[in-house]
This record gives sequence, C-alpha cells and structure tokens, in this order.
Amino acid sequence: MKYVVLIYSNPATWEALPTEEQDRVIRDHFVVIDELEKSGELVSRFGLSDPGATKTVRIDGGVLAVTDGPFGEAKEQLAGLFLVDCENVDRILEFTGPLAQFSVVEIRPVMDETSGEEM
Repeated sequence: MKYVVLIYSNPATWEALPTEEQDRVIRDHFVVIDELEKSGELVSRFGLSDPGATKTVRIDGGVLAVTDGPFGEAKEQLAGLFLVDCENVDRILEFTGPLAQFSVVEIRPVMDETSGEEM
C-alpha cells in the first residue's frame, strides 16, 4: 500500500537549534532514507523550498483568492514528504521517529486516482 509521509516543521524551532544538532537530525533523516531505498519501499521523496515562495489558493465568496505563503494560522509548515510503498502503517511507524525530531509527521494512505480506493 502506498502512503505519503508529510513532515511539518516550525522554522523558528529549527533555526534555534545549534548547527551540530541540525546536522545530527539531517544525518538521522538520511539513515531512514538509505534504509527505505535499500528495502525498495521509498517511491520518492521531496524537500520543499522556502515557504516564502508558496502561493495559497482559496475560493472566497466565489472569487479566486491567491495569497503568498503557507497557511497563515499555522506555526508548522510542510517541509518535505516521502512517498513510500509499505505493507502497512505499522511499518511506517517503525521508521518515522527520526523524522519527527523537532517536527510533526503525518501519515496518509494514497488514493488511487481512478477508483478513489486506497492504493
């Protein structure tokens, strides 16, 4: 089954970390990436650019409204995502601990585009 693993991070929290701690967390992420690549479970992964380059699109009173930036009410911003193909969510819970350091990780099943069923 395919799942998307979304990583949300608060930029202020990240920037407050000492460089050595940031480097350690990034190394931990790459340990997870290497494990998933070797097992064949990693379909794809993306880090996202600076949230300042984000556009948010809404319909407000029937009118298209485009604003700069991610969701203004949230402190955490989507920082990256993994697309994985794992047996079940328990498998994902085995490797997401390192990804959740100073972040929030959300796991969602991916829907098949044609049937609407989970893949």
